[in-house]
Amino acid sequence: MIQNAETIAAVATAPGAGGVGMLRVSGENAGRIAQTLLGKPPRPRHAHYCAFRDAAGELIDRGILLHFPLANSFTGEDVVELHTHGSPVVLNLLLQRVCALGARPARPGEFSERAFLNGKLDLAQAEAIADLIASQSETAARAALRSLDGAFSTRVRCLLANLVDLRVYIEAAIDFPEEEIDFLATPELRARLAAVSEELSRLLVETRRGVRLSDGLHVVIVGRPNAGKSSLLNALAAQDRAIVTSQAGTTRDLLRENIQLDGVLLTLVDTAGLRESADLIEREGMRRARQELERADVALLVSDEAHLAEDLHLLGPAQSGQTRLLIGNKIDLSDAPPQRRQDSAGIRIDISARTGAGLDLLRRELKSLAAGGDSSGGGFSARTRHVLALEKVAAHLAATEFALLQQQAGELAAEELRHAQRDLGELTGEFSSDDLLGAIFSSFCIGK
Repeated sequence: MIQNAETIAAVATAPGAGGVGMLRVSGENAGRIAQTLLGKPPRPRHAHYCAFRDAAGELIDRGILLHFPLANSFTGEDVVELHTHGSPVVLNLLLQRVCALGARPARPGEFSERAFLNGKLDLAQAEAIADLIASQSETAARAALRSLDGAFSTRVRCLLANLVDLRVYIEAAIDFPEEEIDFLATPELRARLAAVSEELSRLLVETRRGVRLSDGLHVVIVGRPNAGKSSLLNALAAQDRAIVTSQAGTTRDLLRENIQLDGVLLTLVDTAGLRESADLIEREGMRRARQELERADVALLVSDEAHLAEDLHLLGPAQSGQTRLLIGNKIDLSDAPPQRRQDSAGIRIDISARTGAGLDLLRRELKSLAAGGDSSGGGFSARTRHVLALEKVAAHLAATEFALLQQQAGELAAEELRHAQRDLGELTGEFSSDDLLGAIFSSFCIGK
């Protein structure tokens, strides 16, 4: 435990007049501050009805005071919570009073940072707090709660333990080269390395899914002019967000709309129609459309039944990790039924954006993609930082396998595993630079 000598204070919740506000204090002086405000030593984990007064004895507000000593607190330090009416003026006066008694205003994320430094939660769990606060959908909130409960951290620690066992095995084999058996060439070692690699691959898939659960699915709608892109965006958003006309080239710039499908967040982006054009404004719109397409999690190519195959080139080169759906629009013109099918070009869904036929099939597909194909709803939240770290670990494991194929390369394999262990440890904060911690906690809101 790292008991910080400085006492910090911040408004943790301030919903406004008429609601309940809360000010949190943490540090070695928190108990003394609570005793001064209450007029007597506070009883641990007991709600005290208290008259909060300034230095001159003037009443600031009446509310509830709670004291959580050391190990029983969120930060691992003495913590005091002051619950008052939610007026920002009242909370500011109370904050001034607490600071006059020996506290200082907290930095963004400093409460969570102290909880991490005192071992109350690991780095991934701390990040889950910020993800929970920033969640924009029911699915994202539940995923963040699962990470906060340790769903992601447990998987990382299990993988880390197996990786350390593998490293110990290899280093032990290096230390006893005189043995008749070449332990670096045994099938057992290859099997253990393969098992760790498979475990990592599964975790990486679920972590990428966790990023989508946290950030939402980035869906970009592309196609030639008048294919029905804007009509599709309006239909999915259930409101007229994009201008729809019979004139080609109506959409000139990117149009974004956030929607939720059964609690799953999607960011839809309508784009300019892709075609040859001499119009400078339209060409700039098409440039932005192609740029947005490169960053999409899901690309929806919208066309009619007759031109869908010839419009495939509009998608451009395939992007890593990107899913492409072919949308055969305007089935109402041919009385064709809505359907989902898969052919050599990919998954195709035939719809009518005008009548809404087949939109349920598309919504179901998008929801499945957002959940990574997991319909159980058991995913955890994750960040791009986590994905990048796991990809580095995968690269080190691949280098380990290559090194073991070489004669007398055990030292290289052990070194690769050491790097893999460090990269994996950065996820939960076992190995963390001050710069990394500063970047993570500075993104938190004040009071958390």
